[in-house]
Amino acid sequence: MVSTPGRTARAVAAPAVRQVKLGAYVTFEGRAWQVTAVAGASVRLVDEHGQTASVLASFLFADPTFAVVDSPTAGVPPWGLLEAVPDRERERALAWQRHIREIETGLPGGPGSGGIPRPEYDPERRSMAEREQAKADELAALGWPRVSRATVRRMRARYHAGGLMGLVPRRKPTRATGRADERVVAAVLEALRRQRGRSRGTLKGLRELTGQILADTHGPGAVALPTPSTFNRLARVLADPLEHPGRPARTATTTPTRPLRPTVALRPGELVQVDTTRLDVMAVGEDGRPVRPELTIALDVATRSVVAAVLREESTRAVDAALLLAEMAVPHPARPGWPGQLRLAHAAVPYTRLLALDSRLEQAAARPVVVPETIVIDRGRVFVSAAFLAACETLGVSVQPAPPRSPAAKGAVERTFGSINTLFAQHVAGYTGSHVLQRGGSVEDEARFTVAQLQELLDEWVTACWQHRPHDGLRHPVLPKKALAPNEMWGALLGASGYVPLPLTGADYLELLPVRFHPVTGRGIRINYRTYDHACLNEHRGRPSPTGPGGRWEVHLNPHDVRQIYIRLPDGCLHEVPWIHRDHVHAPMGETAWRHIRAAVNRRAGRERHEADLAEAADQVLRHARPQPAPAAPVAAAAAGATGPQTADDHAQAQDSLDAIEAHAPDADGRPADSDELSLPTGRFALYDAFKEAEHW
Repeated sequence: MVSTPGRTARAVAAPAVRQVKLGAYVTFEGRAWQVTAVAGASVRLVDEHGQTASVLASFLFADPTFAVVDSPTAGVPPWGLLEAVPDRERERALAWQRHIREIETGLPGGPGSGGIPRPEYDPERRSMAEREQAKADELAALGWPRVSRATVRRMRARYHAGGLMGLVPRRKPTRATGRADERVVAAVLEALRRQRGRSRGTLKGLRELTGQILADTHGPGAVALPTPSTFNRLARVLADPLEHPGRPARTATTTPTRPLRPTVALRPGELVQVDTTRLDVMAVGEDGRPVRPELTIALDVATRSVVAAVLREESTRAVDAALLLAEMAVPHPARPGWPGQLRLAHAAVPYTRLLALDSRLEQAAARPVVVPETIVIDRGRVFVSAAFLAACETLGVSVQPAPPRSPAAKGAVERTFGSINTLFAQHVAGYTGSHVLQRGGSVEDEARFTVAQLQELLDEWVTACWQHRPHDGLRHPVLPKKALAPNEMWGALLGASGYVPLPLTGADYLELLPVRFHPVTGRGIRINYRTYDHACLNEHRGRPSPTGPGGRWEVHLNPHDVRQIYIRLPDGCLHEVPWIHRDHVHAPMGETAWRHIRAAVNRRAGRERHEADLAEAADQVLRHARPQPAPAAPVAAAAAGATGPQTADDHAQAQDSLDAIEAHAPDADGRPADSDELSLPTGRFALYDAFKEAEHW
């Protein structure tokens, strides 16, 4: 007889060891054979047509089609299940095993255990029926209840079919709801569903609602409502632990929670997780007011590297998500003033070989450059927008939405947000804390950095701290006990995955901007009370677009810098069209600042609302929002209460403010218009001068 490890046979469920012995049927080379002889390492086979073959056992077992057909298998008893059986039932099953062995072999320990069989159980003197009857009489005399010969035969059959576990008493599987009526269970689930999102109540109110559902469904009195104690137990079983009355209501769920499967990525860019959250820091907005910016990051799962991070004053837009792709796919430039250690040349990567592939890495920061293969997103409208999906399709990126209500699907990026708040945000002026109980009393007054300055700080922190900080989730197979930093893991994986540069030109960035469609009129292009005009529009004024919907022209607009737009003309290229008052605004201006200026100027009753005034007001707000240098001595003296006359510089500064623009504009009552609509927080950007303030009253 030859034994071989089990292979895939016709009976897939057959486990353990298969035996090739005389008379056994096997499949070899796609045909059925019967074993007629086993001589040493050779096996002689004969098929159904009488043809014979003699092969080596190793060659037989190595055949891909080899399988043993209808061969008995020796299973391993489920000792783990037996340990879960109550002690009394396990001892009873072991006792039955000894009795059955004595009936069949004459010895309680089985064959080979030694000893002499008792006369009534000697297989050479007694038949099987006599031995079964003798065992039934013996057990009855010992006090075992309801034991007969039929009982002994049934226990023997169960032992041969299921082994030792077959001797354990079988119980019907119990339901979580016990013996409750299925109609009542359905009514309780329906009552819990109706309570979703409502204010929490009591179990008594839930019981009354269940009674109404039963009466409406099956008729009054057709189904009896359980007693209050039974109903309370049933409601606690069916409801989610946080759903039953007394706690916040939630939807009842009857499906088990899915097992947690950790996300595994083996090469940079294989899987990138993107998400957005509010940063726990107050910053200075474009209009000078304190705001809490929104942070969007892209995390490479294989290296745990923050390959892109974007801070925005308000909610993240589709253009931010699209430009996030471009930021992670091209080298991140090192900022002026950064120490040399933050350049890629000093990182633990094969810099010389990378520089030969991509010359842009010479001035790059020490952060990974990855072209994502798959991006995991939530179902936010920014990431499912047409602009973001089109950008992913352009770059050949697969988009994988995370399952709803499954934060573990993006566990890596969610945990990174917590690390950023812990390691970075709490050390920045204006830190708000993780919740209101940790928030200080004057957080808004501590806001010191603009969103752009905070972006610079965050980029430098990611490059200097996060990318060089050991991460417990990064382990290399060669060094399993050493936690690697994200840059070290990137360098280790570059040898297996390689590096392919993705060149992006300025035209590519323009293509990633959000698309709008507008007509070209005689005055140019009008967008949100702004007029854009250029000589390149002359031959297209008043004419429909040959490709745009409704004859409108394709326009690309960056919502974070509205001073120019880009229009696609019939030559297929995007042409820049400036705002007619772009020269009045000397800094990038977003839609947020524009809406604030327009709303404030529109409140000035009795004055002509003109686009040029809006442009001048926007420029002044941006100037005031910019942090001011330390005041000179004369200005400090004036702030301290000096009563001398104002200097020419003071007068020029007053005329340069937005309030000076509106100083002679009367309101509806004929009085000078108030200048506090666009006033900025004092004490942070410029010193308060009481004499200047008095001139406006």
